[in-house]
Amino acid sequence: MHRPLRNSLFTLTLIAGATGLAYAQVEEQRSTLADQQEVAVTIYNENLALVKDQRKLQLKRGASSLAFRDVSARMRPETALMRSTSAPGSVSVLEQNFDFDLLTPQKLLEKYVGRSVSIIRTNTATGQETTEQALVLSANDGVVLKIGNRIETGIPGRIIYGDVPPNLRDRPTLVMALDNSGAQQQDLELSYLTGGLAWKADYVVELNPAEDKLDISGWVTLTNTSGATYRNAKLQLVAGDVNQVAPQMMARGGIMAAAAPMAKAKMDMAEESLFEYHLYTLTRPTTIAENQTKQVSLLSASGVPVRKELLLKGNDYYYQSSYGDLGQKLKVGVFVEFDNKEASQLGMPLPKGIIRVYKKDRSGNAQFIGEDKVDHTPKNETVRLKLGDAFDVTADKKQTDFKKLSSTSKYNYVFESAYEIVLKNAKKEPVVVTVQEPMPGDWQVQSESHPHTKGSSNTAVWKITVPAEGNTKLVYRSLVRY
Repeated sequence: MHRPLRNSLFTLTLIAGATGLAYAQVEEQRSTLADQQEVAVTIYNENLALVKDQRKLQLKRGASSLAFRDVSARMRPETALMRSTSAPGSVSVLEQNFDFDLLTPQKLLEKYVGRSVSIIRTNTATGQETTEQALVLSANDGVVLKIGNRIETGIPGRIIYGDVPPNLRDRPTLVMALDNSGAQQQDLELSYLTGGLAWKADYVVELNPAEDKLDISGWVTLTNTSGATYRNAKLQLVAGDVNQVAPQMMARGGIMAAAAPMAKAKMDMAEESLFEYHLYTLTRPTTIAENQTKQVSLLSASGVPVRKELLLKGNDYYYQSSYGDLGQKLKVGVFVEFDNKEASQLGMPLPKGIIRVYKKDRSGNAQFIGEDKVDHTPKNETVRLKLGDAFDVTADKKQTDFKKLSSTSKYNYVFESAYEIVLKNAKKEPVVVTVQEPMPGDWQVQSESHPHTKGSSNTAVWKITVPAEGNTKLVYRSLVRY
């Protein structure tokens, strides 16, 4: 190494060391929630939140050390940004340390390894106390002490510590070395990303007796395990799938009155588009306490038109071989769907969540009849829920014929097969059952007892009416080519 370069590096090292020493000797100033003027919390779907904490502080000019207490214990310190809102550019952060090692008896003992403590013993017979000095040798899986010329394990009495180590805090704290070139009184804002804050949407739906309308209420459930409390926070929620770079610092919790026609849903949180996501803002401040689950009303709507469907869905494997009996008392799925449109009394982006559906019995008691999970649903889309399987509607299904026909120059395999589906209804009223049959290859229905429609390129669909306490037989013959 050339001598001039070596001298320059040596000088730079001395300057850096002197600067660090200067800031290390500055008396620490503490900021608590008493200084807080405002806090805003934006929570994302994937256990991630953005916190903006504004505080009014008195900072001396020049170098200072600020212990910014009561921040999230799950803070991602690399995302922390401190700025002055009253005098932008006047406060610079030269260094920061995130102290999340919280004060506990075990932590305090661990920090004193290699240091001396006082041991106070009490004579059980006389009550007299004696004090000895001890050197803490280890605090792993218990404690090892050196007292005089002997080694002891376990805690023989009360331990008296000289002080609390500076990097052991009773609350999560961000310690910053600051340089203030502006006024002493400053409005500072600390923003950072944190784990430990999550939200999810839950919906409660009640069907009317005719099962053609529903009332819906939406709730937001907030969970705070971040290790901090956010008092009177401005709360915003982002619905959407925000990409994050791995690894992530995350933890791994009576019928309403019918509305008048064309009444819009009541939105209890203001909604707006944000990039390719949707932002929901609570119109009032709320406190999100540490280790708390909170529910906030999202929306409510009444008289939403709903459609019910009984669905029997088949498979494509039995169109390629002989199978005979395909099942007795097959389950028929129960689905309901509604349109997220203004014309249907809704018409707003619905965050993903679980929709739980209820219906009143003859005594007027609401009974749970099923639930389903829905993804983020934009305006003007359809919400479809599977609530379970019908009890009184079943099906018997069998293959009545199968032939493998000779291949052609275009197709290697040609199969002809016939089927019989008996739909049974034990209800006292007729029902309509949708039969969906996925058919492989190049297919066609050669004959049928009821007309079908082409649901998609590989699906034949029949709508079959089954009389009350009766049955209906669907028979058809198909030709498939590969």
